[in-house]
Amino acid sequence: EAVHIFREVAGEFEKPVILFSGGKDSIVMLHLALKAFAPAPVPFSLLHVDTGHNFPEVLAYRDRAVAKHGLRLHVASVQEYIDAGKLRERPDGVRNPLQTVPLTEAIQQLRFDAVFGGGRRDEEKARAKERVFSLRDEFSQWDPRRQRPELWQLYNGRHAPGEHVRVFPLSNWTELDVWQYIAREEIELP
Repeated sequence: EAVHIFREVAGEFEKPVILFSGGKDSIVMLHLALKAFAPAPVPFSLLHVDTGHNFPEVLAYRDRAVAKHGLRLHVASVQEYIDAGKLRERPDGVRNPLQTVPLTEAIQQLRFDAVFGGGRRDEEKARAKERVFSLRDEFSQWDPRRQRPELWQLYNGRHAPGEHVRVFPLSNWTELDVWQYIAREEIELP
């Protein structure tokens, strides 16, 4: 199913991108994308929203994967937004919630029309409502009333200018599925 989703996006969209954090879900997505298009190169670039709190091993893994597979990498830096005064550091030091603005602006500036994310329905109740092709408006906001039915694995990628579609190839996977896939495929992790 996930390989089919990657191929469907390649056929329907002009400028997709894979969100890549170096975590288990994004590593599995990259592995699936490589499988989907082998022996050809992956026709998507990667987008890393860098919180500035990454382990050096994760960044080294990311850079090795980009070099090994001849991928294009875009980095949106939370630290640059803090330094420019566009974001304010949180009192608790947590930066994950600060990723939204750099992500949204990168999507708009680079004109990505499909954005692959590693969200799974088993993670939380809000994600359980997401479709595999999840329409976002020009402000990257999700409106449940505008989502389309996805019967028989038929996906509708139509969107207006300025909008984009978030695509979740691992939607129907569980965390156990991800770990079992990593073990079965012997995927390197940072």
